[in-house]
Amino acid sequence: MHKSRLAVFIIDCQTDDLEGAATFWSQALGYKIRHSAHPEDSGYRLLDTPSDEMHIEVQQVSHPSRVHLDIEADDIEAEVQRLEKLGAKRVSQVQTWWVMEAPTGQRFCVVQQQRSDFAENANSWPGA
Repeated sequence: MHKSRLAVFIIDCQTDDLEGAATFWSQALGYKIRHSAHPEDSGYRLLDTPSDEMHIEVQQVSHPSRVHLDIEADDIEAEVQRLEKLGAKRVSQVQTWWVMEAPTGQRFCVVQQQRSDFAENANSWPGA
């Protein structure tokens, strides 16, 4: 058995001005910008959402602008396999997560659990 749930809403921005994009979304959604101290997060700006709400991130990308979501899981491989059985396809592995494509073409990611209340609020799925 493994668990998963919707974790992050990512706003992909094809832009040379990540700060400007983050400022727009910060003001539009009413959340302050929180900068990460991790160098690998240089292409992201985090919006400071409350700990019991979904994370929202603004990401600088080279593909056309769009939004995508992340599903957090305590067992990434088990979740990817569950989603494949539903018709999703693996697109690429990035660091520790998988980029997936839904049968209808939307891209999304399966990532490690993110939020502190994951265990009590995630969906439980039986093993394969």
